[in-house]
Amino acid sequence: MKLEIASAALRLVRGQTLKLTDGVGSTICARQGTVWITEENSSRDVVLEPGDCHRIGNPGLTLVQACADAQVSLA
Repeated sequence: MKLEIASAALRLVRGQTLKLTDGVGSTICARQGTVWITEENSSRDVVLEPGDCHRIGNPGLTLVQACADAQVSLA
């Protein structure tokens, strides 16, 4: 799959998954669209709507999947 970077945001098409390894402490913000986030060793998943942010709290693999075409930023 193609990952596009535009204006400091990552564009994800519907169904595309971004895999982050050891991103603990990083913050993911939904700039457009809806994304689903699940972290390794966490029983709680998160859904972000535009304007929502989530800080990764666990080491290991974090998956960010676009429920519709989306843009996310990472900090």
